[in-house]
Amino acid sequence: MLEKLEKIWKTRDLRNSILFVLTMLVMFRIAAHVPIPGINAQGLREFFGQNQILGLLNIFSGGGLENFSIVMLGVGPYITASIIFQLLAMIIPSLEAMTKDPVGQQKINQYTRILTIPLALLQGYSFINLLQKQAGDLIPALSGAQWLTAMVTITAGTVFLMWLGELISERKIGNGISLLIFAGIVSALPAKVQQILAVFDTSQLVNLLIFVAIALVTIALVVVITEAQRNIPVNYAKRIRGNKMYGGVSTHLPLRVNMAGVIPIIFAISLILFPPMIAQFFVNASTPWLQTVSHFIINLFQNQVFYGAIYFILVFAFTYFYTYIIFHPVQVAENLQKQGGFIPGIRPGRHTSDYLQQVVNRIMLAGALFLAVIAILPIIIQPLTGTQTLVVGGTSLLIVVAVVIETVKQIDSQLTMRDYEGL
Repeated sequence: MLEKLEKIWKTRDLRNSILFVLTMLVMFRIAAHVPIPGINAQGLREFFGQNQILGLLNIFSGGGLENFSIVMLGVGPYITASIIFQLLAMIIPSLEAMTKDPVGQQKINQYTRILTIPLALLQGYSFINLLQKQAGDLIPALSGAQWLTAMVTITAGTVFLMWLGELISERKIGNGISLLIFAGIVSALPAKVQQILAVFDTSQLVNLLIFVAIALVTIALVVVITEAQRNIPVNYAKRIRGNKMYGGVSTHLPLRVNMAGVIPIIFAISLILFPPMIAQFFVNASTPWLQTVSHFIINLFQNQVFYGAIYFILVFAFTYFYTYIIFHPVQVAENLQKQGGFIPGIRPGRHTSDYLQQVVNRIMLAGALFLAVIAILPIIIQPLTGTQTLVVGGTSLLIVVAVVIETVKQIDSQLTMRDYEGL
């Protein structure tokens, strides 16, 4: 480990890239603590700690939402815009063709950036309205000029983070958007530890030990599932060209257990937040039945059993849905056939694609169950520990572990590439 760190430090361009990424993350954390004027920031932190749904959104904003900072939306609008274009590519053939071409992919990235701006305006307006209705006097009524200032500031903050994320990604030390979310989660750890120590006494020692044990087991499971893959054996037929023979190689096709990553959780959060957010706008409606329905929806989503059940089902379903979006067994089978590859015992073409789909469906069951359990882990842990402070954030752990693994792999690949350049 120390030898690798020394090697990284001695590699000048890699060292500069890492220092640049760290500088960008520091800039993000500074921006996350610059609040919009006139807001009770401390009261908002306590409010977010008691609200499960908004607490999840605060994770993806890197803590900027509870501070009501200039980057309160985080990279949420950009992620939403990316998801929209991924879904549209399934429906519109021209967009699907663009995703397969590097130039077309650049155009889609540009469209995603443009769509992020109206989404940031819409989400910023919705969140302020929602917080004004739910948080009471923590957010006062805003004048027209204050609304305009807030909207412009919030949108500019989102664009700023989008720019930082792209700058980080260009250094090839990890995905910029993921690293920004990672930085927000890690920066909240000291405050969480302080909160636990503030209420801790010797009578809670057993609960603390249970919490630590569950946290360690969860981290181990996250690492195992994140790295787990099913290797499909692939053989390449021998081909003779001139006086040379090609092929005759045996390799494997890796199929990851968790292909979807944390995207299903993001999808589920967006859907869960939508009904109570809309209901908040009608709690004071003049029509009695509309008021009744609004209060019913809000109370229903505040029920932990219903919330946990619907969250579990949505994450499970979206894992299958998103995996079908990103994995195309027909294309994989066609590419294998064009390259002279085949799976032993399986005919090329349709039989190969059917076999791959069958294997993916089986391993996806484990990935979907894993993500769904991770998503509702805080709801499961709370009764065991008996306190809200001792809660394992499964989604946070999943993001942290996945980002760390991806970043370490990219740094290793950079070192390996430089070793080959030296040869």
